Formats: sequence, structure tokens, C-alpha cells
Amino acid sequence: MATKKFLELQEFTDVDLENELNEAQVEYRKLKFDHAVAGLENPLVLRTLRRDIARIKTEMKRRELAAMTSEEIAKRDRIRLRRKLNKK
Repeated sequence: MATKKFLELQEFTDVDLENELNEAQVEYRKLKFDHAVAGLENPLVLRTLRRDIARIKTEMKRRELAAMTSEEIAKRDRIRLRRKLNKK
């Protein structure tokens, strides 16, 4: 099920997504430091913020893949296959 945050992110422009990601990362680092020093009243805020950052990055990657040509996708698939085979 899609969350409201995910649906909201789909309406953002690329620049808005970049700004939102930067703001969320700065806020996450600040909260993480505050939690290490004095503790947070609600530490679940960290998890929520971390998941929001992941949602933003996912939307950015989805748009990046949608903008790729078929040749770029084929090249990407070959690289991923080669990396997978090298791991074994």
C-alpha cells in the first residue's frame, strides 16, 4: 500500500526532491546527535525520518531509471550482471 508521503513525493519536482532530501538528512544528523547526547523524548522520530529519506531516494532513482534510454538500461543490466557474477 502506498503511503501518503510517497504519493506526495511524486508531485514534487526534481529540485524540490533534492531540497527535501538535503533538509531531511540535516535534520536526521541533528536528531541523531541530540539522541546520543541527551536522548530524545520520542526516538521513533529517527526511524520515521530515516524511512522518509529512503522514500525520497527511491523516488529520485525511479525518475532516473524512467529517463534512461533502452541502450543505457541494457548497459546498466550488463554491469549489474557482471558484478553479480564476480561476487560468487
